[in-house]
Amino acid sequence: MLRTTTIFTLACLLSAAIASPLAAAESKDGFVPMFNGKDLTGWNTTGNWIVEEGNIVALHPRPGEQGWTRYDAYLTTARKYKDFILDLEFKFEKDGNSGVFLRVGDPKSQVDSGMEVQILDTYGKKNVGAHDCGGVIGTAAPSKNMVKPAGEWNRYVITCQGTQLKVELNGEQIIDLKLDQSAMKNRPLSGYIGFQDEGKLLWYRNVRIKELK
Repeated sequence: MLRTTTIFTLACLLSAAIASPLAAAESKDGFVPMFNGKDLTGWNTTGNWIVEEGNIVALHPRPGEQGWTRYDAYLTTARKYKDFILDLEFKFEKDGNSGVFLRVGDPKSQVDSGMEVQILDTYGKKNVGAHDCGGVIGTAAPSKNMVKPAGEWNRYVITCQGTQLKVELNGEQIIDLKLDQSAMKNRPLSGYIGFQDEGKLLWYRNVRIKELK
């Protein structure tokens, strides 16, 4: 009986490993998915964020929703993070606008208590500033304009480690910022992660995080 049970257990484990190679890969590189593909467990929002097929999380604004001060409509993690690498993809429509918020101290005031890496339809713009895509709002402009045209997927890899913030956009490092020497020097070094609701349709996918020690 014991041998039969052992064989059955091993068979189940083998089957799970074959059926979920992605899970094995994620475990190996230390990254953990931030969405479960079914619902918004682990996140808080009053906005109309929808989980679509392929573990895509989309914002479908309701009629009349607009503006960036509706903080409760942002999609915000239920827990805080300190040092981490955040890896995600995003896509927007023409004139799209959103932002990735980092180390937010107060979810009810994300702009004043966290840091925002801008998402904006600034494809083709020659001279980019801190408010253009890839910039850290109010602090640092991207070294290059690497955002793709509206309708195409972009990829951010954002590293927060101590007082260092690095941002890669579509394979190019565009931000290497010493926070303690910037306008963000008084922002917390631990906080929530959020996605901005500007009342415009957009999509996120493959959102993963690796916490650093």
